[in-house]
Amino acid sequence: MNNKLVPIWEKVNLTLEEAAIYFGIGQNKLRELTNSDNCPYVIWCGNKRLIKRRLFTEYLEKMYSI
Repeated sequence: MNNKLVPIWEKVNLTLEEAAIYFGIGQNKLRELTNSDNCPYVIWCGNKRLIKRRLFTEYLEKMYSI
C-alpha cells in the first residue's frame, strides 16, 4: 500500500503538532488561543482539534502580539 504524505504547507487543516511546527508557536499557546467555543479558525473532529491554516494565518497577520 502506498501511503502518500501531504506536505504541511499544502494541508487545509493542521493538527496542533503540525501548527506548532508551521507557525513556530508552542502547542500550549495554540491550545490557549483555540480554547473558546466560538473560535473561527478551529474545527473539531471528535476530541481532535484542527486549525484552519488559512484563517489562522489571516488572524496572525492582524495581531501585534499573542
